[in-house]
Amino acid sequence: MALTGASRDYQRPRRSGESARVEFVELFFDLVFVFAVTQLSHFLLKDLSLEGALESLLMLIAVWWVWNYTAWVTNWLDPAKAPVRGMLFALMLAGLMLSTSIPEAFEGRGLQFALAYVVMQVGRTLFMMWALRNHNPANYTNFVRIVLWLALSAVFWVAGGLAAPESRFALWAIALLIELVSPALGFWTPWHGASSTADWDVEGGHMSERNALFVIIALGESILVSGVSFAELELNWVNLAAFLTTFFASVAMWLIYFNVGQELAHHKIAHAADTGQIARGAYTYIPMILVAGIIVVAVSDELVLAHPLGDAGAAVIWTSIGGTALYLAGNLLFKRYVVGRAPLSHIVGLAILAALVPLATMMAPLAIGAATTLVMVLVAYLELRGQPGVQHKQES
Repeated sequence: MALTGASRDYQRPRRSGESARVEFVELFFDLVFVFAVTQLSHFLLKDLSLEGALESLLMLIAVWWVWNYTAWVTNWLDPAKAPVRGMLFALMLAGLMLSTSIPEAFEGRGLQFALAYVVMQVGRTLFMMWALRNHNPANYTNFVRIVLWLALSAVFWVAGGLAAPESRFALWAIALLIELVSPALGFWTPWHGASSTADWDVEGGHMSERNALFVIIALGESILVSGVSFAELELNWVNLAAFLTTFFASVAMWLIYFNVGQELAHHKIAHAADTGQIARGAYTYIPMILVAGIIVVAVSDELVLAHPLGDAGAAVIWTSIGGTALYLAGNLLFKRYVVGRAPLSHIVGLAILAALVPLATMMAPLAIGAATTLVMVLVAYLELRGQPGVQHKQES
């Protein structure tokens, strides 16, 4: 298929001064990843050991990576065209196979996880080569480079799926490392050299919106966890307080990302000369930290709702304080990358969280959850106070 190339041009039309819209089929595609994020949070909740955390992290990066590559593809191709939609539907099916295997990916369903992942990554790239060969030679060559890197990583994905569970993590970590390093190297190959971010020609507004929607997906998991857990509890003041704590934590996380950072990043990438460079940093690597923080906080929400009073174990402390710190750190790096400076509000929040760690062993889970929520509310407030232009725009 990739050898002949498509006779018709399936690339997105570009109009000067307009951002490409996110199509409904892209949102439909994202539903698979709502399920994937839910599966990941449940996997981590079931095994809160260091081993469980590392396995969850590896699968989270894989899920994010396969979604993010697809977001790049629909940045270039037009999802309104039937072949592109067909490709997205095929990816949805493979994505469901990937998601359903997550709970037992390091047990009996390792090969299912690996094959679903490889089919998505390699299959989508071959489709891009077919779509671009006769219409965008520079980007076609870039995807030739990409498929060679993915073919290399596929060897380790499949080997890990076939290997004994105790050897699987190491092989999959090598596969993921290959894929994480390749964009930073411009997908260099001995035959085609390396590509430049200037060659990637990203439509900045669309890329910004797609990543914002994935953050919404992850935040939706926090809301879902809180709602489902609270529905199963006895209605009393303690449980209501725990529920309100988790709800306002989700609201604060939304404010921290969307109030200032997302808008500034959208404006910068939409007007940048090298949109590919910004997309690679701000919308490829950094969001993994944000999403990881959201998932860990969702796990802490479920722990707080399950046992709001009593002594807090290590799991509550590291998921609540650690997850909040991870989310703030991700936002700090994101804003540092797009604005050029680290927001003081986030540094203050991280300092307070660090000071909270030695006190947490003497606090109940509800108190820890309330404290971390207050920290995020404070960060959102301080940041908004430091952005009078944004505040004025919202008030008007």
